[in-house]
Amino acid sequence: MAKGYVFDLDGTVYLGDRAIEGAADAIQALRSRGDKVVFLSNKPIATRQSYVEKLSKMGIPVTIEEVLNSSQIVAKYLNQRLQPGELVFVIGEEPIVEELEENGIPLTQDSEQAHYVVLSWDRQFTYDKLNSVYQAAIRGSIIIASNPDATCPLDGGQIPDTGTFIAALEVATGKAIDLVVGKPSLIAAEAAAAHLGLPFEDCFMIGDRLETDIKMANDAGMKSVLVLTGVATKEMADSSPNRPLHIISSIKEVIHL
Repeated sequence: MAKGYVFDLDGTVYLGDRAIEGAADAIQALRSRGDKVVFLSNKPIATRQSYVEKLSKMGIPVTIEEVLNSSQIVAKYLNQRLQPGELVFVIGEEPIVEELEENGIPLTQDSEQAHYVVLSWDRQFTYDKLNSVYQAAIRGSIIIASNPDATCPLDGGQIPDTGTFIAALEVATGKAIDLVVGKPSLIAAEAAAAHLGLPFEDCFMIGDRLETDIKMANDAGMKSVLVLTGVATKEMADSSPNRPLHIISSIKEVIHL
């Protein structure tokens, strides 16, 4: 019976613009034996099409249907919940704005009109943007974050991610935001399993982050697999409440699970 493999991207399949050694061969081996693959990224500053192009250049041919990211999951979530006349204000970069527009989400440039605020990774984040989302939250807007990652791994280091903006807002308001839609949410797990057409128990989640990839898998009932090519180390896993079912050195070992 076919199994499903949900792959994180940054830190798992590649680092920056460099593929992890053996990634293409491992994914091809899974496909050749009849297993199903989907790629799930929390990174909202890239389009799904850009992932298709990037992976293809690394020798990993994929279709856009095999790529899920937090921007798309936010768009689907809002489509299911927005009532007529409700508007969405976005803190984020062009890729997440494009994804929301393509899914017919009504956006506003005025945070005072927002019923929902999407808080996402924005490398042009400013005090004024923080204040606009803070004022919206105080007025009762529903605050949805695309992803909770504190940092994003690159080849040679890490840079701040959406989680830093969430932290700033939560300190200001004194309360947690309403919802995180990307990993580790059940919403993201359900989206990945639906793409694979498999129940959670037949899915492996392969990723490099304990608090997102591994937590999501454990919470949903997927088989959690930590790779040691990104953020987390074995020592971190041993002392974490989010303990992976499997720890492998890199993606090339996934075929032996």
